[in-house]
Amino acid sequence: MSVLRVDSSIQGPHSASSALADLVMSELTAARPDAPVVSRHLAADPLPADAWPAAIGAAGTAPEDRTSEQEAAVALAGELADELRQATAAVLALPLYNWGVSQHVKTWIDLALAGCQQGEPLLAGTPTVLVTTRGGAYGPGTPKHGWDHNLDYLRRIIADVWQADLTVVEREFTLVGVNPALDAFHEPAALMKKDAQEAAIAAGRALATR
Repeated sequence: MSVLRVDSSIQGPHSASSALADLVMSELTAARPDAPVVSRHLAADPLPADAWPAAIGAAGTAPEDRTSEQEAAVALAGELADELRQATAAVLALPLYNWGVSQHVKTWIDLALAGCQQGEPLLAGTPTVLVTTRGGAYGPGTPKHGWDHNLDYLRRIIADVWQADLTVVEREFTLVGVNPALDAFHEPAALMKKDAQEAAIAAGRALATR
């Protein structure tokens, strides 16, 4: 087993998504202590924002005419695609920001797609846990219902395009206790946190058996 872990939170040690991914990884590595882990933190070590257009430009340029920037971008895109191809399990902690994926995640996805053949299923059949968190609540009946453009997009990429065997672990209301405007929601937020932690532990145990 070779595990790919990707984080993208800008919250550092206070990250709710990384905390849940830690639970998944703890269960997995306890059962598979010798499994190599490839880690990439897209916020702590962001990919260059100009690499994707450079890689796309290189695709239409003869190799001998490519600039050094294009060559570097092609190499980076290939590296990211290879990390996905070579993983036999994946844990992706990708929270919602501003109602969608963060710029860090979008750059990672775009570059990985540039580094493979069009339509190539980079995670074909790979058991993958997607951890996603949201500061507020987005379910039916809430003021922001329908504003989550993160999860559906990630499902399209990870499950439909890359064809991963996908499990999703979600947690909402992570800003309760941080944003005073949400102080009335401590009880449901605590329950959501507990449910998400239990789901992360279960997902890690399931990964370990694959």
